[in-house]
Amino acid sequence: MKINDIDMNNWKDYDEIITDSLWIFPARDNSGAHTPEYHGNFVPQIPRQAMLRYTKKGEWVLDTFAGLGTTLIEAKRLGRNAVGIEINPETAKRAKELIDAEENPHNVKTEIIVGDSRMEETYRNLGNFQLVIMHPPYWDIIKFSDIPGDISNTESLEAFLENFEKIVKLAKKHLDDERYLVLVIGDKYSKGTWIPLGFYTMDMIMKNGFSLKSIVVKNIEENRGKRGKYSLWRYRALKDGYYIFKHEYVMFFRKL
Repeated sequence: MKINDIDMNNWKDYDEIITDSLWIFPARDNSGAHTPEYHGNFVPQIPRQAMLRYTKKGEWVLDTFAGLGTTLIEAKRLGRNAVGIEINPETAKRAKELIDAEENPHNVKTEIIVGDSRMEETYRNLGNFQLVIMHPPYWDIIKFSDIPGDISNTESLEAFLENFEKIVKLAKKHLDDERYLVLVIGDKYSKGTWIPLGFYTMDMIMKNGFSLKSIVVKNIEENRGKRGKYSLWRYRALKDGYYIFKHEYVMFFRKL
């Protein structure tokens, strides 16, 4: 089954597509409607690579944590239809403004749904998708809202994983067989101990009927909380014996 538009007779023409497991992006792509204004947005290069590799033009992409619509903006650029689910109405409103501002040369459809991606009714009117992209909160590192269903508000790791599993199960129902789910996530520290969110969520997805295709490690440049404070963070790391996060994971799963 062909799942992309790559012509292997001309495989040397696809310089843009990354095939290594280490992704180093010198800067976030802020062209067009993309904006870094939302704390926690992932870089547009990630959904772009995922769609180029695992979808064809005209197919459908689901983003269960839409944020400001990064995936949907890239979908318009690449000629993919896309739906994003966002629990925060204010964030969804801003996302729609940005998505609408992006040109639509391929005349594709994009839609932001305000809803809880843990709840079945959110998916009620949706059809099937050929790719699912998930960039969830890294548990409670950033509190994105005061909305009870926002999984960045979960009080324990167990509750976070339980809620994440609900989303995986619902998204799986709407993903075609043998197609791909992409997870973008990082780890966190808690009381001096490394919490491997990436591996916990990876295990959760695999237990729900997916095989692991690849793990990519992507570099993280200074985020808002650390911008201009690298010397301070280096001092703390040397003093307390830990390492400063400079990576996150991009995991690719195939539905069995």
